[in-house]
Amino acid sequence: MNPDAIDAFDTANWIDHLPEAALLVDASRDLILAANSSMGRMIGTDRQSLKGTPCTRLFTDQRPQLIAFTEETLFRSHGWSRDFILQHRDGHTVELEISSSRVGEAESQSILLLLRDRQQLRTLRERHDANHYHRGGLLEWRRVEELFKDMERENQLILHAVGEGIYGVDAEGRGTFANPAAERMLGWRMDELMGRVLHRVVHHSHADGSLYPLKDCPIYAAFRDASVKRVGEDWFWRKDGSGFAVEYTSTPILDNGHPVGAVVVFRDISARQEARKELQNALEEVKSLKHRLEMENAYLQEELSAEHHFHELVGQSEAIKGIARRIGLVAPTDANVLVTGESGTGKELIARAIHQASDRRDRPMIRVNCAAIPKDLFESEFFGHIKGAFTGAVSDRTGRFELADGGTLFLDEVGEIPLELQGKLLRVLQDQQFERVGENRTRAVNVRVIAATNRDLKSEIQAKTFREDLYFRLNVFPIESVPLRRRLEDIPILAQEFLSRACQKFNRPTLVLRERDVETLKAYPWPGNVRELENVIERQVITANGCLDLDLPGQDSPARAPAASTPPPRHFNGELMTEQELRDLEKKNLTQALTMSNGRVFGDDGAATLLGVKPTTLASRLKKLKIEPLRFRSKNH
Repeated sequence: MNPDAIDAFDTANWIDHLPEAALLVDASRDLILAANSSMGRMIGTDRQSLKGTPCTRLFTDQRPQLIAFTEETLFRSHGWSRDFILQHRDGHTVELEISSSRVGEAESQSILLLLRDRQQLRTLRERHDANHYHRGGLLEWRRVEELFKDMERENQLILHAVGEGIYGVDAEGRGTFANPAAERMLGWRMDELMGRVLHRVVHHSHADGSLYPLKDCPIYAAFRDASVKRVGEDWFWRKDGSGFAVEYTSTPILDNGHPVGAVVVFRDISARQEARKELQNALEEVKSLKHRLEMENAYLQEELSAEHHFHELVGQSEAIKGIARRIGLVAPTDANVLVTGESGTGKELIARAIHQASDRRDRPMIRVNCAAIPKDLFESEFFGHIKGAFTGAVSDRTGRFELADGGTLFLDEVGEIPLELQGKLLRVLQDQQFERVGENRTRAVNVRVIAATNRDLKSEIQAKTFREDLYFRLNVFPIESVPLRRRLEDIPILAQEFLSRACQKFNRPTLVLRERDVETLKAYPWPGNVRELENVIERQVITANGCLDLDLPGQDSPARAPAASTPPPRHFNGELMTEQELRDLEKKNLTQALTMSNGRVFGDDGAATLLGVKPTTLASRLKKLKIEPLRFRSKNH
C-alpha cells in the first residue's frame, strides 16, 4: 500500500483511538507510516517523531526476529509473539506481547502492530484470576487446582520417561509443552518456550545460516496436509546460538478432522553423524592403505622376479673396504647419497647395502630407472595420478615417492632425467611434499634418496644439461663404485662366487677355477666390470666340457690359435682392411648412431638400441675410443 492509499484511511485519526500502543509499518520499505500516542508513551517519546523512521531502529538487536515475524504475518495475514523487547527513553526495558495483521489488499505490504507491556498484562491477569476464584468460592478453586496438579503429574511422568526431545505446538505453531529432554537439548526452559512460535526459536535457519522460510517448514506442512512428516536430517538451534543435527517426526493433532496442533519428537544425531564421518574416513584410509600395499606388493614381486647380480659386497681389496666404511658412516643417517661409477660396478648393490644398514630397513627400497621413463610420464611415475587426469588414466596410481614413504628411493641413472623435469624433482626433494597429477591435495612423505649415475655430472653442469642445485641436493655424501680393473685382487673371489652359482643355476657339475684362468681374468681390462665378469663365467659354464676354456675379447689363446697352414676361406674374395681402418669404420658408425639419437646412449631411442648392443657395452666402446656423447646433443635439447 502506497502512502496515498494510507492517507485515504485517515490514519492519524483511527490509529490514535486504538486502546493499545500501535504502529502502522510498510514492511517492504521498513518504514513507520503512523504511530499512536500510547506508542509514544511506551518508549517515552512523541508519536510524530516516529513517523517516517525505520521500524527496525526500535528493535536494533532483534532485526532477524523482526524480519521472520513480519514474513509470518504477510504469509498468514496475522501473527503473535512474545519475543520482542523495547528500550524506554529513561533506560528501562519493556517486554512485549505483539499482535500483528496485514492491512489492505492481499498484495499489501502494510502491517499493523499492537504492542502490549507483558508486565502490565501479568498484573491484570493475576487480578482477574484472583477475583474469579474469589467469586467461585474456595472449594471450586481447590478442586481445579488439584485437577491440574493431577494432570500435570501424569504428563510429567510420561515426558520424563522419554529420552527423545518432545515439544508440542498449537495450530499457530506456538509452544504448548516441552519435556526435560527437549529442554536439555535446546537449552530453553519450558516456561520460556510456552506461547512462542517455535520455528523462529529453534528452526529459523539452515545449518549454513541461511534463512529457513516458514512456508517450507515440514512441521507446518503437517498442519496443512494433516499428515505425519518424518525428516531424517535437519538442523535445530539452541538458546546459546549453537546448533546440532536432528532427525524428527511431526505428528498432527486433529479435532473432528481439523488440525489443532502437533507433537514433534526429535533426536540429536550429531554423534551418529560424527561416527559415520569417522567410519567413512577410516574406510578411505583403509582403501588407501590397501591400494598402497597392493602397489608395494606388485613392486616387490617385480623386484623379486628381476635378476639381481649379487646380494652383498664381495671382495677384500682396499677399494671394497673403503666403500664398506663409507656405507657404515652414512647408513644410520638420512643424508642423500650419490653413487657414481661405471656401468656394471654394482651401484645398486651399494644402495641396497645402505638401505639394509639404515633404520629404514623395514620399509621397501623403491628403485626407479630414470632412463626408462618417457618424458610425458615422468610426473605420473614419480608422483602418481588420479583417475581421469589425462588420456589413459583409467584409475588412480600411486607414485614411486609415495611407495617409498618411510623407506628409501633409489634413482638409478639419475643423469638421464630431462633438464626441464629436474626442477620438479628438486622441489620434492627440498619440501618432501608433492601433488599427484590432476589432484590439488598436497601429500607429505618421508623419503631418503640414493641416486646413481655413470655420467660425469660436473661436466654436464658445465654443459647446462644438469641442474647444479639438484646435483648439490643429491651429492650430500658421495660414494664411488670402483671399476673392476682397479681391484684385481677381488677377481678370483668374484669369479669363484659366480662359478659356483652358475653351476647350481644351470645344473652343471662343479667346475674348478685354475690358476691360469685367474691370470687370464686379471689380464683382461673388464670394460663391463662385474656384470661382464658374471656373464663371461655363466657363458663358460654353459659351454664347458669338464673345464673352463676362457675366451676373452682381444686375448689369443694358444689352444685356439689358427694353424699356419690353414688357408683363408675359399669364398672370401673381397678387399682386406687393416686394423686401423676397422677402428676408423667402427668410430664412424658409432658417431653416426650418436648423431641420430641426439647424443643419447640409453633408452628406447638411444644409440645402443639403434646399434643392437647393450648400453653398457656401447658406453665402454665410446670410452675406449674417447668419444663424448654430449658433443652430439643439439642446443634445442
